[in-house]
Amino acid sequence: MSMPADQHYDAATANAAMLSSTRPATWRWYLLALLLGAVVACGLYAFSYQVMTGMVVTGKNRPVMWGFYITNFVFWVGLSHSGTMVSAILRLSQANWRRPILRGAEAMTVFSIMIGGLFPLIHLGRNWTFYYMIPYPSQYGLWPNFRSPLLWDMMAITTYIIGSSLFLYLGLLPDLAVARDRAGGWRRLFLSVLAMGWRGTAQQWQTFGRASTLMACLIIPVAVSVHSIVAWDFAVTLVPGWHSTIFPPYFVIGAITSGVAAVITLMIIIRKAFHLEAFLQPLHFDNLAKLLLVVTMLWSYFYFAEVFTTWYGHQPIEWEVFRFMSDKYRLLLLIMLFGNTVVPISCLLWRRVRRSIPALLVITLLINVAMFIERFLIIVPSLSHKNMPFMWGSYTPSLVESTVMAAAFSGFALLYMLFAKFFPIVAITDVREETEALRGTAVRGRARLTTLVDEE
Repeated sequence: MSMPADQHYDAATANAAMLSSTRPATWRWYLLALLLGAVVACGLYAFSYQVMTGMVVTGKNRPVMWGFYITNFVFWVGLSHSGTMVSAILRLSQANWRRPILRGAEAMTVFSIMIGGLFPLIHLGRNWTFYYMIPYPSQYGLWPNFRSPLLWDMMAITTYIIGSSLFLYLGLLPDLAVARDRAGGWRRLFLSVLAMGWRGTAQQWQTFGRASTLMACLIIPVAVSVHSIVAWDFAVTLVPGWHSTIFPPYFVIGAITSGVAAVITLMIIIRKAFHLEAFLQPLHFDNLAKLLLVVTMLWSYFYFAEVFTTWYGHQPIEWEVFRFMSDKYRLLLLIMLFGNTVVPISCLLWRRVRRSIPALLVITLLINVAMFIERFLIIVPSLSHKNMPFMWGSYTPSLVESTVMAAAFSGFALLYMLFAKFFPIVAITDVREETEALRGTAVRGRARLTTLVDEE
């Protein structure tokens, strides 16, 4: 049974349990929101100080023109991919265990890409000229540089934000109606507008099913292409260590790895914070951990394939960059390999570990720390140790960059908290459909439909 919730739950009780995140906020919620908001305010002040003073307040220099900001950009864009991809792939494969995690994963995608999309703007030296990143004709007949990675990133991120937001909103429609019927006052009016007259008729459910399948089919190639474009930011250059044809699939696998790990981390936090143990069972974490094990093995293969070809070709400058990284950044390199390969592969092979919530929390946090380091090691060593000795340099992130990065993480957490407070964080109708599927029928709103899955 893929949904082992209490079978004595009636519809009203199950809805109330899954809407627990939308209950009136406690003083702990307000305190946490205040602390996160304070960190975001510090980040905004640091960015304002950077705009008024100049890029000299950052650690960027010649030749290291890309630093913490681009590292954060690649990390957050990668983090955004797995939410939608996991949701879409599992939806198309009709994996019933996916249902309680859909909403949290899709919301993570939207907020991650929103945060990641800010970093190319923050990275600009003259931030008020951001419009040059948009492909538009001007009165002088000048067009932005179509060979610029900034233009590629702007187009890719805009497309992905629109697609992932539509994907999230489409899945929310039935649950907005459920929340609307239980709300009152301004909240009922707000949810009624967003629900767009949803009444749960058979025709609406059929249209909803077709639209969900179509969006799932469309969002997967969009997600793959977006992170391939991010990989091309590096691969199309002639910088040693970047000019590699393996970068697009390598970046995509890395994005899925960090994203699946982040989904597990968020599900653990949501399960504990909103008392959703009846709906987020060890079975769901076991299956997610299996998926994480597969993608970490794929990431390890891609990484060691790149290292092996570099060693086998033994081009002097390529090997020098790797030797420099393993010498000066040895500790970071070991943490990356330990967190991305050794720990997850050796631990997630065991069913007891995959079903242990504390163990999964530690492993997934370690994976994302290691993935952030991996992005840093891609960018900084290759730039600071080019083929000309007179261009060698070093890079240390400044307090301004670190503050902006802390504000990005806090902003993501704050957006997620606000979303969970105003909208159902668990896909109510999907979970109820799974429960009803075990009984042979599905009641969706006012319609009783034949189920697609009938398990014993």
